[in-house]
Amino acid sequence: MARKIYQIHEGNRLEAMEEAPYLSEKRFQELLARHPDLLAGDQIDDADPRRFVLVAREIGIPTEEGASDRWSLDHLFLDQDGIPTLVEVKRSADPRLRREVVGQMLDYAANAVVYWPVDVVRTRFEERCKADGQEPDDVLTTLLTPEGTSAEPGDGQGGVDAPDLGHFWEEVETNLQAGRIRLLFVADQVPQELRRVVEFLNAQMRPAQVLAVEVKQYEGGRARTLVPSVIGHTTRSAGKKPSVPGRQWDEQSFLEALAQAKGAQDAEVARKIIRWAERRMPDVWWGRGTRAGGSMPGLNCRGSWHQLIEVWTYGQIEILFQYMKTRKNVFSTEDARRELLARLNQVSGVRIAESKVALRPSIPLALLREEAALGQFLSALDWAVEQIVSVESW
Repeated sequence: MARKIYQIHEGNRLEAMEEAPYLSEKRFQELLARHPDLLAGDQIDDADPRRFVLVAREIGIPTEEGASDRWSLDHLFLDQDGIPTLVEVKRSADPRLRREVVGQMLDYAANAVVYWPVDVVRTRFEERCKADGQEPDDVLTTLLTPEGTSAEPGDGQGGVDAPDLGHFWEEVETNLQAGRIRLLFVADQVPQELRRVVEFLNAQMRPAQVLAVEVKQYEGGRARTLVPSVIGHTTRSAGKKPSVPGRQWDEQSFLEALAQAKGAQDAEVARKIIRWAERRMPDVWWGRGTRAGGSMPGLNCRGSWHQLIEVWTYGQIEILFQYMKTRKNVFSTEDARRELLARLNQVSGVRIAESKVALRPSIPLALLREEAALGQFLSALDWAVEQIVSVESW
């Protein structure tokens, strides 16, 4: 039996609105593309509500570098922190809403973070804006400017500095490389089986976020009401968030969260890596993730940005081979990356497979608790930095 909600009109007249199905999946998709607020960003993060902008509909995903697209994602959005948000839309009448759509979405996510260069995402966004008669920079400025402010510096009346759009796209690239993405299953009714799967994945997949958004439609008279609700937040998954959701991470909050999650020894290893970075790769990027914190040392050399590792509050260090191969430096070559991999594998306990030389393999901070192991690890990074700075031009 269809559920009802009620509107009160002038004269205290009560009108019932009955839950109604969407006429087609296509129309449902068009609604989301036209009205990103239906993704309920305020429910996804009530402390720092998410704002979304559509990159494109039906965006292709390949399974090999340089290959043609194998799959087509319903929608790709970006939020104000440059976090790619992958959206699959299904009506409750579609039997694929149970298990098949989950495997499908995981395929999309696994390949998107590897084979989506940020230039492709940016180009699709700009093409979509122009097709809709919008100016891409204006759309992004609106996304990045908090409600109630204007991007006009120096007026003293609540204005804010105009956002750095170049930096925004750098954040998109970094998020993709770090696997910092959001997966949203959107339906008019989310079945119980999918709810359980989403809650489980959201508790386990870090730094990715997995949620479902149920957008119910009610009709009555000439009016139509859409009611979104987010599914997937549980006490367990919420407990993995930093104490101040949406806050910019810094060294103190990062080390405190790491010590709480993995213990004082791992936090001490991270602190020593940060001290090393101050000397060798001092342009540290601190994440804004609400679920996990990242610290990524960087080096600006001859106008080009270089990164080797990212340390996470859940006790892992990612080796950014995937990022290195896209940079204009010695590590764009596979031979150089293999040499770095071999040096890292000399650290006691580290065993990175050669097949990972173009990906983002991780090693636990716990392997570097001994001074000798940490010394070997930092020595390998020192060698990598020397390779970058010793080449005059690329």
